[in-house]
Amino acid sequence: MANASIPDDIVQPFQLETAVASGRLVRLGPAVRKILSAHDYPNPVAGILAETASLAALVAGILKFDGVFSLQVKGDGPIGIVVTDLTSEGALRGYAQFRADDVAALGDSWRDAPVPHLLGGGYLSFTVDQGKETDRYQGIVELTGASLSDCAHTYFRQSGQFEGVVKLTAGKDAMGSWRSGGLLVQKMPPEGMVLQSGEIVDEDFEEAWRRAVVLMSSSREDELLNPVLHPHDLLFRLFNEDGVRVFDPLNLEMRCRCSGDRVENMLKSFPRNEIETLKIGDNVVVSCEFCGFDYVFSERDLDRVFSNL
Repeated sequence: MANASIPDDIVQPFQLETAVASGRLVRLGPAVRKILSAHDYPNPVAGILAETASLAALVAGILKFDGVFSLQVKGDGPIGIVVTDLTSEGALRGYAQFRADDVAALGDSWRDAPVPHLLGGGYLSFTVDQGKETDRYQGIVELTGASLSDCAHTYFRQSGQFEGVVKLTAGKDAMGSWRSGGLLVQKMPPEGMVLQSGEIVDEDFEEAWRRAVVLMSSSREDELLNPVLHPHDLLFRLFNEDGVRVFDPLNLEMRCRCSGDRVENMLKSFPRNEIETLKIGDNVVVSCEFCGFDYVFSERDLDRVFSNL
Protein backbone atom coordinates (compact mmCIF):
# COMPACT_ATOMS: atom_id res chain seq x y z
CA MET A 1 0.00 0.00 0.00
CA ALA A 2 1.29 3.46 -0.91
CA ASN A 3 2.40 5.80 1.84
CA ALA A 4 -0.22 8.49 2.49
CA SER A 5 2.41 11.19 1.91
CA ILE A 6 3.22 9.88 -1.57
CA PRO A 7 0.65 11.05 -4.12
CA ASP A 8 -1.19 8.48 -6.17
CA ASP A 9 -3.70 8.79 -9.02
CA ILE A 10 -2.13 11.96 -10.40
CA VAL A 11 -0.81 13.60 -13.53
CA GLN A 12 2.41 15.39 -12.56
CA PRO A 13 3.46 18.21 -14.96
CA PHE A 14 7.15 19.09 -15.20
CA GLN A 15 9.57 21.08 -17.31
CA LEU A 16 13.29 20.74 -17.88
CA GLU A 17 15.34 23.77 -16.82
CA THR A 18 17.01 23.69 -20.23
CA ALA A 19 13.59 24.69 -21.67
CA VAL A 20 13.99 21.99 -24.30
CA ALA A 21 11.04 19.90 -23.11
CA SER A 22 8.04 19.78 -20.86
CA GLY A 23 6.29 16.62 -19.79
CA ARG A 24 3.81 14.68 -17.74
CA LEU A 25 4.19 11.72 -15.41
CA VAL A 26 1.09 9.69 -14.60
CA ARG A 27 0.65 7.12 -11.86
CA LEU A 28 -2.58 5.22 -11.34
CA GLY A 29 -3.35 2.94 -8.44
CA PRO A 30 -6.79 2.97 -6.78
CA ALA A 31 -8.36 4.66 -9.83
CA VAL A 32 -7.27 2.00 -12.30
CA ARG A 33 -8.17 -0.80 -9.88
CA LYS A 34 -11.69 0.61 -9.59
CA ILE A 35 -11.96 0.78 -13.40
CA LEU A 36 -10.86 -2.84 -13.71
CA SER A 37 -13.16 -4.05 -10.91
CA ALA A 38 -16.30 -3.14 -12.91
CA HIS A 39 -15.88 -6.26 -15.07
CA ASP A 40 -14.07 -9.59 -14.90
CA TYR A 41 -11.18 -8.74 -17.22
CA PRO A 42 -8.51 -11.37 -17.94
CA ASN A 43 -4.96 -10.13 -17.39
CA PRO A 44 -4.14 -9.26 -21.03
CA VAL A 45 -7.29 -7.14 -21.33
CA ALA A 46 -6.77 -5.53 -17.94
CA GLY A 47 -3.22 -4.58 -18.94
CA ILE A 48 -4.30 -2.96 -22.21
CA LEU A 49 -7.13 -1.06 -20.50
CA ALA A 50 -4.82 0.11 -17.70
CA GLU A 51 -2.22 1.36 -20.21
CA THR A 52 -4.93 3.10 -22.22
CA ALA A 53 -6.05 4.93 -19.08
CA SER A 54 -2.49 6.16 -18.51
CA LEU A 55 -2.13 7.22 -22.15
CA ALA A 56 -5.41 9.15 -21.97
CA ALA A 57 -4.25 10.94 -18.82
CA LEU A 58 -0.88 11.85 -20.37
CA VAL A 59 -2.27 13.21 -23.63
CA ALA A 60 -5.14 15.04 -21.92
CA GLY A 61 -2.60 16.58 -19.58
CA ILE A 62 -0.84 18.48 -22.37
CA LEU A 63 -4.07 19.77 -23.93
CA LYS A 64 -5.81 22.91 -22.77
CA PHE A 65 -9.50 22.06 -22.71
CA ASP A 66 -12.59 22.38 -20.57
CA GLY A 67 -14.73 19.31 -21.07
CA VAL A 68 -14.04 15.66 -21.86
CA PHE A 69 -11.05 14.02 -23.52
CA SER A 70 -11.75 10.56 -24.94
CA LEU A 71 -9.37 7.90 -26.22
CA GLN A 72 -10.78 4.97 -28.16
CA VAL A 73 -8.99 1.94 -29.57
CA LYS A 74 -10.95 -0.18 -32.01
CA GLY A 75 -9.56 -3.34 -33.56
CA ASP A 76 -10.50 -6.61 -35.20
CA GLY A 77 -8.54 -8.76 -32.75
CA PRO A 78 -9.61 -10.55 -29.54
CA ILE A 79 -10.05 -7.13 -27.90
CA GLY A 80 -12.57 -5.30 -30.06
CA ILE A 81 -12.74 -1.94 -28.32
CA VAL A 82 -11.10 -0.05 -25.48
CA VAL A 83 -12.49 3.31 -24.35
CA THR A 84 -11.22 5.70 -21.70
CA ASP A 85 -12.20 9.27 -21.04
CA LEU A 86 -11.11 11.99 -18.67
CA THR A 87 -12.75 15.27 -17.72
CA SER A 88 -10.80 18.47 -17.17
CA GLU A 89 -11.65 18.05 -13.46
CA GLY A 90 -9.90 14.66 -13.28
CA ALA A 91 -12.81 12.17 -13.50
CA LEU A 92 -11.43 9.08 -15.24
CA ARG A 93 -13.26 5.99 -16.47
CA GLY A 94 -12.84 3.22 -19.01
CA TYR A 95 -13.97 -0.17 -20.29
CA ALA A 96 -13.06 -2.85 -22.82
CA GLN A 97 -15.02 -5.33 -24.93
CA PHE A 98 -13.35 -8.62 -25.77
CA ARG A 99 -13.86 -12.21 -26.86
CA ALA A 100 -12.83 -14.24 -23.83
CA ASP A 101 -12.13 -17.50 -25.69
CA ASP A 102 -9.89 -15.77 -28.22
CA VAL A 103 -7.96 -13.97 -25.49
CA ALA A 104 -7.46 -17.22 -23.55
CA ALA A 105 -6.28 -19.03 -26.68
CA LEU A 106 -3.34 -16.63 -27.02
CA GLY A 107 -1.70 -17.78 -23.80
CA ASP A 108 1.41 -15.65 -23.29
CA SER A 109 2.17 -15.19 -26.98
CA TRP A 110 0.80 -11.62 -26.95
CA ARG A 111 3.40 -10.19 -24.57
CA ASP A 112 6.06 -9.29 -27.14
CA ALA A 113 3.58 -7.40 -29.35
CA PRO A 114 0.28 -6.71 -27.57
CA VAL A 115 -1.22 -4.45 -30.25
CA PRO A 116 -1.14 -6.88 -33.22
CA HIS A 117 -1.92 -9.92 -31.06
CA LEU A 118 -4.68 -8.47 -28.87
CA LEU A 119 -6.10 -5.61 -30.94
CA GLY A 120 -5.25 -6.58 -34.50
CA GLY A 121 -5.91 -4.05 -37.24
CA GLY A 122 -7.89 -0.94 -36.53
CA TYR A 123 -7.47 2.61 -35.30
CA LEU A 124 -6.70 4.80 -32.31
CA SER A 125 -8.74 8.00 -31.92
CA PHE A 126 -8.43 11.05 -29.68
CA THR A 127 -11.48 13.28 -29.18
CA VAL A 128 -11.89 16.55 -27.28
CA ASP A 129 -15.49 17.54 -26.51
CA GLN A 130 -15.90 20.97 -24.93
CA GLY A 131 -19.69 21.15 -25.12
CA LYS A 132 -22.39 22.06 -27.59
CA GLU A 133 -21.03 25.55 -28.25
CA THR A 134 -17.64 24.29 -29.43
CA ASP A 135 -16.72 22.04 -32.36
CA ARG A 136 -15.38 18.65 -31.34
CA TYR A 137 -11.79 17.91 -32.27
CA GLN A 138 -10.87 14.38 -33.31
CA GLY A 139 -7.63 12.80 -34.44
CA ILE A 140 -7.45 9.25 -35.82
CA VAL A 141 -4.45 7.07 -36.57
CA GLU A 142 -4.09 3.48 -37.73
CA LEU A 143 -2.93 0.91 -35.19
CA THR A 144 0.74 0.40 -36.02
CA GLY A 145 3.67 -1.01 -34.10
CA ALA A 146 3.89 -3.49 -31.27
CA SER A 147 2.59 -1.38 -28.39
CA LEU A 148 0.23 1.45 -27.50
CA SER A 149 3.30 3.67 -27.13
CA ASP A 150 4.16 2.96 -30.78
CA CYS A 151 0.63 3.91 -31.83
CA ALA A 152 0.85 7.15 -29.86
CA HIS A 153 4.16 8.04 -31.52
CA THR A 154 2.56 7.53 -34.92
CA TYR A 155 -0.25 9.87 -33.92
CA PHE A 156 2.18 12.53 -32.67
CA ARG A 157 4.08 12.42 -35.97
CA GLN A 158 1.02 12.47 -38.20
CA SER A 159 -0.99 15.07 -36.29
CA GLY A 160 1.78 17.66 -36.46
CA GLN A 161 0.48 19.23 -33.24
CA PHE A 162 3.59 18.51 -31.24
CA GLU A 163 6.63 16.28 -31.15
CA GLY A 164 6.65 13.95 -28.20
CA VAL A 165 7.75 10.58 -26.85
CA VAL A 166 5.73 8.43 -24.48
CA LYS A 167 6.43 5.39 -22.32
CA LEU A 168 3.62 3.28 -20.82
CA THR A 169 3.41 0.32 -18.50
CA ALA A 170 0.87 -1.62 -16.46
CA GLY A 171 1.13 -4.56 -14.10
CA LYS A 172 0.56 -5.87 -10.62
CA ASP A 173 2.56 -4.71 -7.62
CA ALA A 174 4.00 -6.91 -4.88
CA MET A 175 0.58 -7.11 -3.25
CA GLY A 176 -1.03 -8.34 -6.47
CA SER A 177 -2.84 -5.06 -7.10
CA TRP A 178 -3.03 -3.53 -10.57
CA ARG A 179 -1.23 -0.29 -11.29
CA SER A 180 -0.34 1.65 -14.42
CA GLY A 181 1.93 4.56 -15.20
CA GLY A 182 3.65 6.48 -17.90
CA LEU A 183 5.88 9.34 -18.96
CA LEU A 184 5.52 11.79 -21.82
CA VAL A 185 8.04 14.42 -22.89
CA GLN A 186 7.11 17.09 -25.41
CA LYS A 187 9.56 19.18 -27.40
CA MET A 188 9.25 22.90 -26.73
CA PRO A 189 10.02 25.14 -29.75
CA PRO A 190 12.97 27.49 -29.15
CA GLU A 191 12.03 31.12 -29.70
CA GLY A 192 13.35 32.57 -32.92
CA MET A 193 14.63 29.24 -34.19
CA VAL A 194 11.59 27.82 -35.94
CA LEU A 195 11.09 28.16 -39.68
CA GLN A 196 7.61 28.40 -41.22
CA SER A 197 7.93 24.74 -42.14
CA GLY A 198 8.32 23.92 -38.46
CA GLU A 199 11.93 22.79 -38.91
CA ILE A 200 14.20 23.40 -35.94
CA VAL A 201 17.45 24.94 -37.11
CA ASP A 202 19.47 25.04 -33.90
CA GLU A 203 21.73 21.97 -33.61
CA ASP A 204 22.41 22.47 -29.89
CA PHE A 205 18.68 22.48 -29.22
CA GLU A 206 18.23 19.28 -31.22
CA GLU A 207 21.01 17.62 -29.27
CA ALA A 208 19.41 18.71 -25.98
CA TRP A 209 16.08 17.25 -27.13
CA ARG A 210 17.68 13.92 -28.02
CA ARG A 211 19.30 13.88 -24.59
CA ALA A 212 15.93 14.50 -22.91
CA VAL A 213 14.44 11.55 -24.82
CA VAL A 214 17.31 9.28 -23.80
CA LEU A 215 16.94 10.29 -20.15
CA MET A 216 13.20 9.71 -20.21
CA SER A 217 13.69 6.33 -21.87
CA SER A 218 15.97 5.27 -19.02
CA SER A 219 12.97 5.09 -16.69
CA ARG A 220 12.19 1.53 -15.66
CA GLU A 221 8.79 -0.14 -15.56
CA ASP A 222 9.23 -1.01 -11.88
CA GLU A 223 9.84 2.69 -11.12
CA LEU A 224 6.70 3.78 -12.96
CA LEU A 225 4.66 1.20 -11.03
CA ASN A 226 6.31 1.62 -7.61
CA PRO A 227 3.67 2.95 -5.16
CA VAL A 228 6.29 4.05 -2.61
CA LEU A 229 8.52 5.97 -5.04
CA HIS A 230 7.60 9.65 -4.98
CA PRO A 231 7.03 11.10 -8.48
CA HIS A 232 9.40 13.98 -7.67
CA ASP A 233 12.14 11.50 -6.75
CA LEU A 234 11.75 9.67 -10.04
CA LEU A 235 11.84 12.89 -12.07
CA PHE A 236 14.92 14.04 -10.16
CA ARG A 237 16.69 10.74 -10.84
CA LEU A 238 15.96 11.04 -14.54
CA PHE A 239 16.64 14.72 -15.14
CA ASN A 240 18.73 16.06 -12.23
CA GLU A 241 21.75 16.82 -14.43
CA ASP A 242 19.69 19.15 -16.60
CA GLY A 243 17.44 20.36 -13.79
CA VAL A 244 13.71 19.75 -13.58
CA ARG A 245 10.87 21.91 -12.30
CA VAL A 246 7.55 20.41 -11.14
CA PHE A 247 4.14 22.06 -11.05
CA ASP A 248 0.86 21.38 -9.27
CA PRO A 249 -0.47 17.92 -10.18
CA LEU A 250 -3.94 17.09 -11.44
CA ASN A 251 -5.62 14.65 -9.07
CA LEU A 252 -7.48 11.80 -10.76
CA GLU A 253 -10.24 9.49 -9.58
CA MET A 254 -12.42 6.88 -11.18
CA ARG A 255 -15.79 8.62 -11.36
CA CYS A 256 -18.48 7.55 -13.80
CA ARG A 257 -20.79 10.13 -15.34
CA CYS A 258 -23.71 7.78 -15.94
CA SER A 259 -27.05 8.67 -14.38
CA GLY A 260 -30.68 7.61 -14.34
CA ASP A 261 -31.68 10.73 -16.27
CA ARG A 262 -29.20 9.96 -19.07
CA VAL A 263 -30.43 6.38 -19.34
CA GLU A 264 -34.04 7.52 -19.44
CA ASN A 265 -33.27 9.99 -22.21
CA MET A 266 -31.57 7.19 -24.13
CA LEU A 267 -34.63 4.94 -23.72
CA LYS A 268 -36.94 7.71 -24.96
CA SER A 269 -34.94 7.94 -28.19
CA PHE A 270 -36.37 4.53 -29.20
CA PRO A 271 -39.98 3.46 -29.78
CA ARG A 272 -41.42 1.83 -26.67
CA ASN A 273 -42.26 -1.39 -28.50
CA GLU A 274 -38.55 -1.82 -29.27
CA ILE A 275 -37.64 -1.22 -25.62
CA GLU A 276 -40.19 -3.84 -24.54
CA THR A 277 -38.31 -6.48 -26.55
CA LEU A 278 -35.27 -5.93 -24.30
CA LYS A 279 -37.01 -7.14 -21.16
CA ILE A 280 -35.34 -9.68 -18.94
CA GLY A 281 -38.26 -11.18 -17.10
CA ASP A 282 -40.50 -8.27 -16.14
CA ASN A 283 -37.83 -5.57 -16.32
CA VAL A 284 -35.65 -3.72 -18.78
CA VAL A 285 -32.06 -3.66 -17.47
CA VAL A 286 -29.53 -1.16 -18.82
CA SER A 287 -25.95 -1.73 -17.66
CA CYS A 288 -23.31 0.99 -17.75
CA GLU A 289 -20.29 -0.28 -19.68
CA PHE A 290 -17.95 1.91 -17.64
CA CYS A 291 -18.94 1.22 -14.02
CA GLY A 292 -21.14 -1.86 -14.37
CA PHE A 293 -24.12 -0.29 -12.57
CA ASP A 294 -27.49 -1.77 -13.57
CA TYR A 295 -30.43 0.57 -14.16
CA VAL A 296 -33.62 -1.50 -13.74
CA PHE A 297 -36.91 -0.33 -15.24
CA SER A 298 -40.18 -2.05 -14.34
CA GLU A 299 -43.36 -1.70 -16.42
CA ARG A 300 -44.42 1.13 -14.14
CA ASP A 301 -41.05 2.85 -14.63
CA LEU A 302 -41.44 2.59 -18.40
CA ASP A 303 -44.93 4.08 -18.17
CA ARG A 304 -43.42 7.06 -16.35
CA VAL A 305 -40.52 7.44 -18.79
CA PHE A 306 -42.66 7.34 -21.93
CA SER A 307 -45.48 9.44 -20.47
CA ASN A 308 -43.09 12.42 -20.54
CA LEU A 309 -42.72 12.36 -24.32
